[in-house]
Amino acid sequence: MDKDLPIGVFDSGFGGLTVLRALKSVLPSESFIYFGDTARLPYGSKSGETILRYSLENAAFLVKEGIKALVVACHTASSFALRALQESLSIPVIGVTVPAIQQMKKFPGKKGVIATRATISSGTYQSMLQPEAIEVIACPLFVPLVEEGWMDHPITHLVIHEYLQPLKDKGIEVLLLGCTHYPLLKEGIQRFLGPQVAILDPGSLCAEALKKVLIETDLLSSERKSDRYFVSDGPEQFRRFGPTFLGYPISEVMALPSTDLLSDRIFR
Repeated sequence: MDKDLPIGVFDSGFGGLTVLRALKSVLPSESFIYFGDTARLPYGSKSGETILRYSLENAAFLVKEGIKALVVACHTASSFALRALQESLSIPVIGVTVPAIQQMKKFPGKKGVIATRATISSGTYQSMLQPEAIEVIACPLFVPLVEEGWMDHPITHLVIHEYLQPLKDKGIEVLLLGCTHYPLLKEGIQRFLGPQVAILDPGSLCAEALKKVLIETDLLSSERKSDRYFVSDGPEQFRRFGPTFLGYPISEVMALPSTDLLSDRIFR
């Protein structure tokens, strides 16, 4: 395996850029290929079978591009497809769910998870955190509010209050942000819940987990190359909104022909 190959990252759209931002911070010498499946978002309202198929197709495209590791930046895709991807690929595959769950287990207090409906319906967080008590709440309106750029808007604060009041009433002590969009609302969520509540951003935990794997497999890069960005629809929109999630401008985004996503066959 060529250690200077890029790392592949895929998400249903824009949100995975928050994970990429964390990856680039923790692994500044690495290069990345990011794929946002913008033609088929959101994944959070799709069936498990559809999410699995999309995830296999996304991974197949990135593998064809030549990657040394794969990061499943989407919580919903991680919940439904991570094991299948790990069993199908001969490269390291890291999702955002497992590192977050491992970190959450270290907290002894009452726990809460906010995520998309599909992530919650998968039961991933509930099953892996058993027998510990955990409160899970779907917050579907958070995604469009973030994509509208309303991170500090009065409507957003009202929605945060509406969704999270039950968690506040139950006195949770740690909250996991189970969707890649949610870290952009972290400040407002923290303000509402109070400083005593620990809020976990799975993106940074995923980045640390990947770094550990790359060290263990001797795959840390010695030569940084340019990052590449692909989407399945709307490259100009992605380039325009991407900096909201990534933190800096994206110079070029390439549109992926739909025929490139027709195969989900991945061979060792």
